[in-house]
Amino acid sequence: GAPPSRVLAAGKGLFATRDIRKGETIFMEKPVVSSQFLWNAWYNYKACDHCLRALETAEENAQRLLGKSYQALPHPEQCGIRKDLHQQCPQCQVTYCSAACRQSALEQYHQVLCLGPSREDPMHPLNKLQEAWRNIHYPPETSSIMLMARMVATVKQAKDKDWWIKLFSQFCSKTANEEEEIIHKLLGDKFKGQLELLRPLFAEALYEERLGRWFTPKGFQSLFALVGTNGQGIGTSSLSQWVHGCDALELPLQERKQLDAFIDQLYKDIEKETGDFLNCEGSGLYVLQSCCNHSCIPNAETSFPDNNFLLHLTALEDIKAGEEICISYLECCQRDRSRHSRHKILRENYLFTCSCPRCLAQAEDPDVTSEEDEELEGETDDAELEDEMTDV
Repeated sequence: GAPPSRVLAAGKGLFATRDIRKGETIFMEKPVVSSQFLWNAWYNYKACDHCLRALETAEENAQRLLGKSYQALPHPEQCGIRKDLHQQCPQCQVTYCSAACRQSALEQYHQVLCLGPSREDPMHPLNKLQEAWRNIHYPPETSSIMLMARMVATVKQAKDKDWWIKLFSQFCSKTANEEEEIIHKLLGDKFKGQLELLRPLFAEALYEERLGRWFTPKGFQSLFALVGTNGQGIGTSSLSQWVHGCDALELPLQERKQLDAFIDQLYKDIEKETGDFLNCEGSGLYVLQSCCNHSCIPNAETSFPDNNFLLHLTALEDIKAGEEICISYLECCQRDRSRHSRHKILRENYLFTCSCPRCLAQAEDPDVTSEEDEELEGETDDAELEDEMTDV
């Protein structure tokens, strides 16, 4: 549908057209296209092949993350997973959370991408492409070749191909040098060779005349950069949805304390076993969200409270009509660091120099990282990479 009347997307920026209260949902948005990460799916994080809704019950989710059968979770009614509604593609057996998702996928891109009986065939062009991608882009994942495959498949299936091509071309694009920097981030030092390894596989699986440019060396690089620049990470979890449900329960004090202690312990145990990889994860392209600029003091944040790809943008403070709506591309702990450190992360990962009010106010600060930052520098390079294109 049309974007809601609360916001105006102008060039690259999103502005409030009326006053917005702190805590208000500014808009909800479905992605134009999205896809689960390949290693995430490989490791058995079961998600709807279309909307990424987690498919396990909260209890199954906890048991898998703990690597063992675990005691039953209290308040099972707080788990919203409806297995009776799940459906599979009759041809290739990928699973959807509902008939509606199966239908949407089929209408938009799945006819082209359905592997049918070749799902297990390592020589099928799509399987070769996915295998090559997994061997290049290890966890922590920030993107997926299948997001690009779904873009091509969408155009292939569309009656009005021009409409979709125009839509994809609206996403922020970069200069050739910036594109190289972005892909360097996604694929590491060997990126040029890796792109040339992936491109013929991509063409073999998906070539489409109307998108001829995407299959040339330059165009393929641009497609990568588009996804790297605009991709929004999506995380879903039946367990966290169950926790939110439990948090909202009205309970006697003693019972509340017990439940909170149980949940705290559960997360500690999971962290020992699984580390940070709690969610079904993927990424998507969102038209409105991708217009939001970064600020080190954001007035809005994105989240996925519905346990699927529906993005909610929520106001972190009152926003006046005419004011720009900004999100932070940095995690909380990165936001607390010195201006110099923040600039370094943003420059490396997003190719711009921030001039938000906080950065301008700190412009006189010395251009060195604080000692605490120095210590962190060593540790956080991996963490920064991990979140570079996901938890924005």
